[in-house]
Amino acid sequence: MKSYFRFIKLIVPHGWIFAMAVGCMILSTLFSASPLGLLIPLIDRVITGKQIAVPQGVPVPQFLTDIITKINEMPALQLLNTLTILVVVMFVLKGIFEFFQNYLMTDVSQRVIRDVKNETYKKLQSLSMDFYSHNPTGQLMSRITYDAAVIRDAISSGLADTFYQPIQIICYTAILAGAIYMGVSWKLILVSLILFPMILYPVVKIGKRLRKISKSSQEKIGDINNMLLETISGVKLVKSFCMQDYEWKRFKEHNQTFFRLNMKSVKRMKIVSPMTECMGVFCVAVILWMAGKDIVSGSLSVGVFSTFIAAVFSMMKPVKKLSNVYGINQQALAAADRIFDLWDEPVTIVEKENPVSLGAFEKDIQINNVSFKYDKENVLSGIDLKIEKGTIVALVGPSGGGKSTLVNLIPRFYDPGTGSVTIDGVDLKDVSIKELREKIGFVTQETLLFNDTVKENISYGHEDIDEKQLVRVAKAANAHRFIKEFPSGYETMIGERGLKISGGQRQRIAIARAVYKNPPILIFDEATSQLDTESEKLVQDAINNLMKGRTVIVIAHRLSTIKHADKIVVIDKGKIKGMGSHDELLSTSPLYKRLYEIQFADQEV
Repeated sequence: MKSYFRFIKLIVPHGWIFAMAVGCMILSTLFSASPLGLLIPLIDRVITGKQIAVPQGVPVPQFLTDIITKINEMPALQLLNTLTILVVVMFVLKGIFEFFQNYLMTDVSQRVIRDVKNETYKKLQSLSMDFYSHNPTGQLMSRITYDAAVIRDAISSGLADTFYQPIQIICYTAILAGAIYMGVSWKLILVSLILFPMILYPVVKIGKRLRKISKSSQEKIGDINNMLLETISGVKLVKSFCMQDYEWKRFKEHNQTFFRLNMKSVKRMKIVSPMTECMGVFCVAVILWMAGKDIVSGSLSVGVFSTFIAAVFSMMKPVKKLSNVYGINQQALAAADRIFDLWDEPVTIVEKENPVSLGAFEKDIQINNVSFKYDKENVLSGIDLKIEKGTIVALVGPSGGGKSTLVNLIPRFYDPGTGSVTIDGVDLKDVSIKELREKIGFVTQETLLFNDTVKENISYGHEDIDEKQLVRVAKAANAHRFIKEFPSGYETMIGERGLKISGGQRQRIAIARAVYKNPPILIFDEATSQLDTESEKLVQDAINNLMKGRTVIVIAHRLSTIKHADKIVVIDKGKIKGMGSHDELLSTSPLYKRLYEIQFADQEV
């Protein structure tokens, strides 16, 4: 129930549109139900030629007596003409208000889903990096694509009917009450009240199971999205290993599971309608049999009975629709639960309410007795490191030693478990995250470029583009020459993830992007590890150009790129195993010496 109220709250910001839609529902229902009241004069006066009797034994309002008297005095042909015009007018008005009701409810659903997508994407952007290490991208994408669409459909149809069908039931109940007033037996009403609730039993029973199935199917579509993302983005790898058939079979299995879950859901939703219809027909049959006896005995007029039975049959449609609504709402709640779970996900990297201004970077970065864990696995233990302004510090060591984790603490992608990271003596937890990251340029081995122009990729994060600075950093990154050779120069679209250009070109554009904002601190996380020799030399030359006058932290497997660093830090198994210059480490660090010999011994010989 809590989830349902939270689901309903999504509409609150657009309550005025929803209120107008409900108003149109009421008017549409009134004009739809009113013609049933015309059956009494049509059958009793026009068809059978009888006088409409004033109800006996009950107080009758004067206006109702006047109406009945006027109808009884009216010639049959004139009454027929009047009734015909009234029916046409009522159905025209019903159609108008029905259109506005549907339009306004669709408007509400589209607004709500726009807000849900915006809020979900905003939440995804605010979540910390540790969240993404535990949640596949495809699953997260399905929250915005599939789950949001389920909620939209539920609001435009399910929620609309949640309000519209009860309004219709109330209207038809009022007509039934009028029929009672005009002579229908109270026993008939009592039987109706006992029988009709039986229709709702299968609805509630099936709905509970439907919500569980819907949640499973929504999780499965997340798996399908994740597989699509991996195999389409990694299509070259799939083809190089001739794994197309294997991936197709894997996709087919996922798709088959999703199909089975969907069919389970469809089976339960579709069985509700005929079940409620059968129960409804049974109720109507009992009522017809009882009412038929009253007509035969003469205690009930044909016109009043026709109105009563028409209202009973008319009530079957909203009751039947409500049975479907329950299933739709259960599906929506399953989708809403997944989205609400994401919204409720705690953000681990939180900025203080009144962060300290970091100011200009003047002294050093200090990592003080830092330890860090991924889940329960210890990645860093007791790290102490000082990086002075204007120096080049290189981190080396075997893969998985914790080098990337260590540099990720500096822009505060993660917070240390124990210890602290400071810049100029200020703990990073106390400063503005935006101000901190504006001071840092980051280039990784996995270069990510957007499907946009070269210009937009280099100036990413800046609304006002400085053309001179753009060209200047491109030249410094050894990128200007090949950019000018592109068909549209800096306006050239580089494709999804930059796949239209080479790896070396992508990396040089990424370096230009990192430097465009002119940060005092640069971090290179194995920026040349995936390049060929020629591209590596061009990228390394670009890095050397950009290091001047900045504080630089370099992670490198190729020791040739960091031999002249001011300080080399050897990290293995989360601990610092050596620190110093290249020559010092050759004599003091067995691990560094072994790494060096593996890479350079043959060359020196």
